[in-house]
Amino acid sequence: MHTLVKYFRTMPPVALIGASNDSTKYGNIIFKDLKSKGYTVYPINPKATSIEGVPALKSLEELKEKTQVDLLVFVIPPKLTLESLHKAKELGYKKVWLQPGAADAAVAEYLDMHDFQYIIGACVMVESRDLVAVS
Repeated sequence: MHTLVKYFRTMPPVALIGASNDSTKYGNIIFKDLKSKGYTVYPINPKATSIEGVPALKSLEELKEKTQVDLLVFVIPPKLTLESLHKAKELGYKKVWLQPGAADAAVAEYLDMHDFQYIIGACVMVESRDLVAVS
């Protein structure tokens, strides 16, 4: 098992870049799924004030100021992922999980060039499907 998957399964708090209030989007489906399993999820969406009742953060800078999160989960298009990775690197983030559709060849190359620990294309919902919510 990939070391980042093992880390994820310890249920660290995570940031979800691309969290959404639209129930048809994966940014909402993943948010609700991880919350239901007991994860602390910090939604990042520059256009939302909250996601499913949880205050949304506007940026990675705000995440860094307000939390101790070190794992970023991306559910945005590759072009936006690449832009966010530049900021993530600048802020010292090293652990990233890119949901299916969040990466392309340029993103993968950037991750390799800058020594990120990363997963591309595996789904966090699948990797956590056997975890049970903590009451």
